Amino acid sequence: MAKTASTMVPLGTPAPDFSLVDVRTGTTVSLADFSDKRALLVMFISNHCPFVIHVRGHFKQLEADYAPRGVQILAISSSSAQTHPQDGPEPMRALAEAEGWGFPFLHDQTQDVAKAYRAACTPDFFLFDGNHRLVYRGQLDDARPGSDVPVTGRDLRAALEAVLAGRAVPADQKPSLGCNIKWHPGQEPDYFSH
Repeated sequence: MAKTASTMVPLGTPAPDFSLVDVRTGTTVSLADFSDKRALLVMFISNHCPFVIHVRGHFKQLEADYAPRGVQILAISSSSAQTHPQDGPEPMRALAEAEGWGFPFLHDQTQDVAKAYRAACTPDFFLFDGNHRLVYRGQLDDARPGSDVPVTGRDLRAALEAVLAGRAVPADQKPSLGCNIKWHPGQEPDYFSH
């Protein structure tokens, strides 16, 4: 199983804007829709990646624990549906329904949003404060497929708690590790290396 790490974008980076369709509802969602939130968690995921499959059962619990406290969660699938049809809108909608997700699940067909965020792997987590400034990018926790480490969301939850308490998130953050985003043929961004 090939492993790709987060690019670890500089903390303080503003959230890039986006306008993508939520496969659950068919509505267009953009960054401005979340201006009233205390924090914004953007997760780049894919349907097929074993690293995402290993942890995605925890996403509904994150939503249950943090949405009532003013955190907006959304997931984006940027992997090429040309090369990986299981990452297209219909399979995405089926996954969101099967998992019971209430948060937006957005299809980044052009892959422009992934490139704007400098996303590299799935899962890749980006947490922004209420001013949409990056305060955390890194792993959910130490759990990996085939390991005995339970999925707790420890690292991401610690960052969420700090943001909600008005504390600085420690800058010592571990990169997420997962499958590389499946780029359209010939469209791999320059920040991404094999």
